[in-house]
This record gives sequence, structure tokens and C-alpha cells, in this order.
Amino acid sequence: MPATVIIGGQWGDEGKGKITDALAAQADMVVRPNGSTNAGHTVVTDQGVFKFHLVPSGVLHPACDCVIGAGVAVDPAQLLDEITALQARGVDLSRLYLSDRANVILPYHPALDRAEEQRRGTQSIGTTLRGNGPAYSDKVGRRGIRIADLLDESALVERLRLVLPEKNLLLASLYGEETFDAAALAERYAALGERLAPLVVQAEVLVQDALAAGKRVIVESAQATMLDVDYGTYPYVTSSMPTAAGACQGAGIGPTQVDTVIAVYKAYTTRVGGGPFPTELHDAIGQLLRDRGQEYGTTTGRPRRTGWFDAVAGRYAARLNGVTEVAVTKLDVLDALEEVRICVGYRLDGTPIDAPPSVAAVYERVEPVYEVLPGWREDTSQATSVDELPLNARRYLDRIAELLCVPVTMVGVGPQRRQLLHRTAGAAV
Repeated sequence: MPATVIIGGQWGDEGKGKITDALAAQADMVVRPNGSTNAGHTVVTDQGVFKFHLVPSGVLHPACDCVIGAGVAVDPAQLLDEITALQARGVDLSRLYLSDRANVILPYHPALDRAEEQRRGTQSIGTTLRGNGPAYSDKVGRRGIRIADLLDESALVERLRLVLPEKNLLLASLYGEETFDAAALAERYAALGERLAPLVVQAEVLVQDALAAGKRVIVESAQATMLDVDYGTYPYVTSSMPTAAGACQGAGIGPTQVDTVIAVYKAYTTRVGGGPFPTELHDAIGQLLRDRGQEYGTTTGRPRRTGWFDAVAGRYAARLNGVTEVAVTKLDVLDALEEVRICVGYRLDGTPIDAPPSVAAVYERVEPVYEVLPGWREDTSQATSVDELPLNARRYLDRIAELLCVPVTMVGVGPQRRQLLHRTAGAAV
């Protein structure tokens, strides 16, 4: 049975965890393919609010295998803390697995992350300071330490003796920061590896075996397309590839093994950190979206920047990922507005353009072209089907589907599981 990939269609925080949790009820496996503890997926159930960072959102379904794939950068201590916190709330983690090929975030990675951000000053990227970027830099620079290395202390010592002198030189000489001792790090992380050992598997083999057996596999990507290291608003991006193609790579799945790509979009747009954001609102409406949408980061608690729905960036993401279905979340946040706007085009120095520019400084100069639609001024949070939504809300969804050239098959009208409305692809909104 082919796999389903869930990706973000904007700058992250679209509600991918909610969609994954909903689909995981009928799935056999959920794979997390990318990102690190810099990501946060929130799921709201009758048992309360669950905030995941490394553990896949499907873990709340006891029959679902959950796999942390090779493309994830793992902080072992934070993963163990997350596991302990979930177990304390009664979550069964007996079917959680961790790839032996996943790269490890070590203490020098956050230290370098903080130092690099400080050095950038006013041009800082706005990272979460969790060490994500430096860890991925080591991965592609072939200096990385992987989960498998933690299971052999003598091999870990040798790897650290090779890598650590360069890190200490950077920290001490360039940034004036404290350095790290190889033997102490090896002892600490070998102990963490021993605790994680029962979870460690060849994840790509486990995933491929599930697909070969006809099981339903969901790939839950972190971050979003406009934060992709190749196609996002570089350099204001993440350090991994949160596109559908990147999700396949991180999960150990071939492109021909995927038949559904679901892109998740908010009914408006948000982003965290620096970088271009053409539809950003700095007024009372922007604050209203932030307050009604509780737009504060799951990982950092930082207030998110808010703006109107950007169909230009959205269409770019849909095409780039080969999106087959769209989920629109937080429609209810717009309930209070008399009118809603959609960015349907860009102008750069007066000339229309139909895709995000590759240079961030150029993208900053883009002017959005808006289409104004009437609001609905009705409570959508109690709707139990798309047909129960106000006419203007359905027209808004229709217009999003038309602009993205992809059907809207799911609509979120609140944080609860019951507040996700489904419709058949091709049916009129």
C-alpha cells in the first residue's frame, strides 16, 4: 500500500500534528523524516494537550508504530525527557522506534547556534537555538555523530577526538565560549545511548517491510516548504528538506511508493523568525489573528508573525510537492472578521511575478496583490460538516482550492479532534 506524505504548505506551524493524529487512527505506521527539537506539533484530545518535538504525532494511537527516521537530528537527552513526560501521562511508547542512522545533536551544537546568531546581529535568522543548523552542517560535512555511534563507547571516543578539536577552536577563538571535553562527552552520551538502545533499529528496513506488507504508512514532515533549505526563503530557512521529496529521503521511502501528498495550510499565514513575509500584518487585525489563533511557538513560546493567506507562495508549494490534497486549518480564527483577504499575486518594482523570488532581499520588496472576500461573522467551531459552514466561509475555501489548483479535503475549525471536517475530493465546498 503506497504511503501518504503530510507536509506544510507555508512557513510552518500549520497544524500538521492535528492532521497526522487524525489520519493515524487508520494507519499502521507514522514516520517522522526531518527536523529536530526545533519543531513542535500539538495535538488536542479528550485527555488534554500533547506537544510533540521528536516523537511522531501518531503515538497517541496504540496500534500505530511510530518511527523517528534517519533524516531527524536527535538530541538524546531531550528525546528521553519527552518519552518520560509522555509515559507519565499514560502514553504507550512500546511501538516507538529510532533510526540508527539519525544524527545526534551534541552540546556544542546549541553553543555554536547561539554564538552564530549573536554574531549575525540584526541579520539573525531567528533560529530556535536548539543546535539544529550546526548539527545538519556536521551531517553534510561528514563530521556528524549518529545514533549508532552512541552504542559503541570506544568508537564514540574516537569520533569525538576527531571532531571536537575543531569545535573547541571555533568556540574559544572565534566566539569566546567555553569548550568541551571529549572523554566527558563520550561517557555521558554513551550512557544516553544505552538508555535509547531498546528503541534503535534500521528504520528504513522497518518502513520498507511495512510497505511491502501492505500496511498504511504516514510520513509526518516537520517545518514547511517555505522553510526548505533549497526552495524556501534562504537563508531564513531550516537546515533540512521539509518538502515531499525530502520527507521521502528522511523516511527511507522511494518516490514511487507515495500516492498521496497532503499539504497543510492555515486559513491565514504565520511565520517565526526573520525573513520575507509579503502579507504580514502589523495592525490590529494581525494581533487579532495572533490572539484568536494562539500564535505562539510550541517549542520557543515566541509570538508568531501573522498575515493574510498567501496563495502565490501556497501555489508554489503545492506545485513543488506534487500536492494531491489540501487541509485548511484554523478557519474559525477568521470568524470575527467582516472581510478577509487573499494574496492572489505579487508585484516586484511594479511588474507582476508569479513565484517567490530566490533572493531574500528581493522577496522583501514584493508587494502583495489582494482579493477581498466578504467575511461570515458566524461561529464555525461547532460545525460538524463542511455543509454546515456559512456560505461565505465555503466560498473562501473554494477560492483557496481554485488558487492552489488542489482540492480542499479537510477543514479545521478548532483544536479538538472532533473539529476536523472531512469532504470527498472533487465535492463542492
